[in-house]
Amino acid sequence: MLNLIVILLAGSSLVYISKYNWVGVPLDLGFYQIANIPLFYVIAGALILGLVFSYIMQLLQSLANSWVLRGKNKVIKEGTEEVLQLTKRVHQVELENEKLKHGVNEPSDARAL
Repeated sequence: MLNLIVILLAGSSLVYISKYNWVGVPLDLGFYQIANIPLFYVIAGALILGLVFSYIMQLLQSLANSWVLRGKNKVIKEGTEEVLQLTKRVHQVELENEKLKHGVNEPSDARAL
């Protein structure tokens, strides 16, 4: 609904601008010059060019953010693996400690946590 309101406001403002800006102006594009272009077309072209440029900049920023997050996810995954390995090692040490406390000489299970 908000998009529709914004589109209607933008369209209304473009209609208002186009109503009073049909004066021909020269447009300089580097070495080229185009004469007698209605001012409304110059305004609308600048608006569209600005929107496209903003979209491209936002897209590049989004890609950069996704690459940063991908790197952080890799670090988190490595940390999780390290925590899992250390938890297994702590469990093995606790089993060995219990065996030493109680003097039980049972064969150790290498496949235990």
